[in-house]
Formats: sequence, C-alpha cells, structure tokens
Amino acid sequence: MRHTHSCGELTVQHTTLTVDLIGWVHAKRDHGGLLFIDLRDRTGLIQLVIAPQKFPDLVNLHPESVIEVMGTVMLRSTETVNNHLQTGQIEVSVEQAIIHNASDVLPFSLDESRAENVSEETRLTYRYLDLRRPSNYQRLLRRHKIAAAVRNYLNDNGFLEVELPILFKTTPEGAREFLVPSRVNPQQFYALAQSPQQYKQMLMVAGLERYYSIARCFRDEDLRADRQPEFTQIDLEMSFIEAEDIYNLIEGMLRHVWKNVLQKDLALPLKRMRFREAMDRFGSDKPDTRFVLEIQDVTDIFAHSAFKVFADVVATGGVIKAINGKGLTDLTQGELKALEDSAKAMGAKGLAFIRVEESGWKSPISKFFNEEEKVALAKALSMEVGDVVFFAAEKWERACTILGRIRMDCANLLQRRGRLSIDGDRFDLLWIVDFPLLTYDDEIGHYVATHHPFTAPVPEDIGLLDSDPHTVRGQHYDLVMNGVELGGGSIRIHNCDLQRKIFHEILKIPREVVEDRFGYMLRAFRFGAPPHGGIALGLDRLAAMLSATTSIRDVIAFPKTQRGQDLMCQSPSPASQKQLRELHITFK
Repeated sequence: MRHTHSCGELTVQHTTLTVDLIGWVHAKRDHGGLLFIDLRDRTGLIQLVIAPQKFPDLVNLHPESVIEVMGTVMLRSTETVNNHLQTGQIEVSVEQAIIHNASDVLPFSLDESRAENVSEETRLTYRYLDLRRPSNYQRLLRRHKIAAAVRNYLNDNGFLEVELPILFKTTPEGAREFLVPSRVNPQQFYALAQSPQQYKQMLMVAGLERYYSIARCFRDEDLRADRQPEFTQIDLEMSFIEAEDIYNLIEGMLRHVWKNVLQKDLALPLKRMRFREAMDRFGSDKPDTRFVLEIQDVTDIFAHSAFKVFADVVATGGVIKAINGKGLTDLTQGELKALEDSAKAMGAKGLAFIRVEESGWKSPISKFFNEEEKVALAKALSMEVGDVVFFAAEKWERACTILGRIRMDCANLLQRRGRLSIDGDRFDLLWIVDFPLLTYDDEIGHYVATHHPFTAPVPEDIGLLDSDPHTVRGQHYDLVMNGVELGGGSIRIHNCDLQRKIFHEILKIPREVVEDRFGYMLRAFRFGAPPHGGIALGLDRLAAMLSATTSIRDVIAFPKTQRGQDLMCQSPSPASQKQLRELHITFK
C-alpha cells in the first residue's frame, strides 16, 4: 500500500473513492460485529469501519498504535453522522490493513478533556506523546504561521535575513550568561549570546541597512511561566531611521500577522503612552489597559495633614498614591493579608486601606483625617459603599510600583467574584515611550542604563547628561500587549565620543573594562557608522498570547522546567572525565 490521502482532508466528495491512510489509533470502539477506529494524523480524524473477524490483530491494539489501511470512503447513515467532527459525514470501510507499530499502554491519556489531570512533570517527561494532543499541535502550527508571516512581511520590506553567532564574548553585566569553555583556547570561555544586540549593530556599520533574524537567545536566569533559558526573538535593525519608522514598520508587521494568523484586522495606529503616564495611572511600564482601576495621586490632599506618616512623606519629596478596589469591601482577612504581602514584596512597610461600609469608613488611619480631607479623598477616588481604597506613601516610583502590583491583585480578586470581566479575545497594544535614559542606583552610588548602554539620548537632552542626568530621556520604546512586554528597542548611539562618555563618565565603567568588552564597537564607530535603531520582539510570548495560553512553555516544542531541566532527555547531565580533561577543566 502507499499513503495517498490525509485523514482530515476527506469529504463527501470522496465518497466511493478507494483511499490509502496511515496514522495513529486515536480511539477504538468494539461493537461486537463491527470494530470502529478513529484514525488520526495531523490533519484530523476519520472513522474506520472494520470487520474484526477479518482483522483480528486490530481488535486488541492499544491507542496510539500506528496502522495503515486501504478502504472505500462511504457516507454514514443519517443517525450516525457526527456534526462535531470535520469528517463526521463519512467513514472508511477497511479492506486491507498493516500494523506498523503496536503501542504499549500509555503513561497518561491524550484525551484533551483529561489533560489538566496530568502533571506537567509527566507531560514533559513524555513530551513526544504530549505533543500528539491536537491543542499542542495547533499551538506549534500557530507559532509557525506567526514566524512565516513575519518573514514574508520583512522580506517584502527590503530586509535581509542574517544568521548571527550564538557563541559570543562574555559581558558579565546584566542577566547571568551560560559559559562555554573553549577546548582550543584553554582557560578561555565563550558566552551564549543573550541577544544579537552588538552583532546587529555591527551589521549596520557594515552597510546592510536592513537586517532581521528569528534569533535564539540564552539567559541563565530564574525561570517562571514567561521565561526559559533559551528563547526566540524576532530581531531587526535598520539604518537611517527614526523611532517613527520603527513604529510604522512594526505596526504594519503586526497587522500582517493578525490578518494571516488570526484572520482579524488590527486597528492602527497603536496607542502611545509616556513612561511617566503609564507609571502614574497603572503603576507599571507594561500596563494592562483592558480594565480601568487607575491609580490616583492624592499628595495635595495630605500635604499638611495631621496624619504624620503621610505629611512626613510629602515633606521629604515623596508622594501619596491611592487606588480604589471598586466593590472589594468584602475582602477576607486572608485576602487582605495576601495584598499586604504583595505590597511588602514591592518594598512597602505595610498597606494602609479604607473600607467603605454602610456604617461609614473602617480603617486604622481614617481617624487621623479631617473632614475636608475625607471629602476631597472621596471625590478624587469616587468612593462608594462597597469599595476599599489602598494607599502607598513613598518616593514616586516605588509608590507607583506598589500600587501597580495591588491593582493587578485587585483585578484578579474581582474576576474571581465575577465583578470584572476581561475579554480573552481582546488585544490591547500600545507603545510606551519617553523612558528615562538612566536610573540612579543607590546601592552602587551612580547611574545605570535603564535599558542598555547603547540607547541614544533624545538629542535635545544630551546637554543635560552632565548637569541633570536623571531628566535625560532615552530613545527607547516598548511594545506592550495586555500587560505583557512583547518587545523593546531603541535608536542606538552611533557616535564614538558619545558612547565613550556614556560608558566612562555616566555609567562609571572602568576604561580597561570598556576596552576589553566594547573596544571593537568603539573602533567601528570611527569608520562611518550610520544612525541606526531596532527592536526585538519575543516570538515565544507573542505565540503564547495569540494561542490564549499564559505559559510560553506551551508554544515551545521541548521546553525546560522551572529548574532548567529537559525531563525527556534528562539534561543537564554530568560530563565525563574525558570531556573535562579535553576542556582543561579540573575540579578539586
């Protein structure tokens, strides 16, 4: 026999046709006189009708055995039509059969309805089985379609796909790197590239003008649902452009992805929001704007308050921020304790609150407020019976981030109570712009790059680098969707003197370290480096969100666990003594 058709492609148009099919036994039903098998391949299912006395070997097969059949496509009787199945109007009457591989009993059911009952550890150990579930196949298919749409769009817009090295130079600042010992250069190491950042800038110096790659990146960091030690970026760089060119290009690319993958139109242009506004309103530089619950600044109300805690914060340059958890006055003590723990995790000493009940305000702090302050607060926060208001009294950024965390926790609590509905099919995309170029690190006593040291300052702010560095804006931009950072980029520094100034004078990186890590880049900038900029979008995150899953592990064929392990292959694993000797590595 020769395989000539796919299971899911057969229709009533194929009735009376003799077909050859090969696939997996998805399900089996023995009705005594007849045996029914649902045969599955990646295109779908088809029902086989088998005379058990003619094919006795098929009767005792376990699910997931691989068989090949030849038979005739027949219409099902009216009462047996399955309207939930693409091929539910037809079946194949089997005339010949071959068992290619009889499966053992499965370690777990591949039935989609039972998937949640199987631990992730078990599913990852048998990942080759888990991937047979149609939902997992559809996720990988969607990821493929996203990557294909991106490639097609960028190819049509004059970009050149270039594969960049994975073995790079170690640059210890930033996230931890994976080190790779060099056998031919004893006691020296490569690092697996955290991103193609420096290489793609060199491509711009090289005159390629428009580069992209679907780039593999590596970071040895603590893992959670949206992190993996190896991940994939849609990476691109362009010469002779400004930020507006990046916005227009990426918006066009996303519209192309939405149309080709989701068959939906993406409304353009995307919204833009300044970093300061995002922090003030939502307490995050990647805000989820699908629901309201906005933070309010009530500093002016308490500037001269008798409540010393608030007044002292204002007097020392801090702010008083508040958020109204509309309808959450029925918080349990456990939920309130969890909210307080969230605030403390973000740096708060505690979490002040006011419950608005029928009998009045219930709060440890409201007794310190005068009537004028109460009226002003109620008006500013639209306080009603059933509400609970939370406060943060801190320096501006910390106050914002504390209530940003409380905002998301309140949204989750409201969703559980059925009082807040967030449309899972809604995609709120926006650009966050006007980030500060630098952030002061109290611990080390000088400024650090808010994003990375290659980000160019806004031209009109360059003069402030010496006199007022904390006010300098960077030409950085982040793309955010539903509270998740899809990607970020910037216009880069292309001037050698400005880059040296940032390294030496602002970031305080010793000259010998700069020369060792970035000397080649500074030299390159002296040979006609063009103005350039780019962006990197997380392919894993984009695929996960467009597949309505919260974990990027679901859209990666063979992901690692939160301990960075591949349970299927049992890696990482020890190296042999022979391997270690060849790498000149010894352990005492």
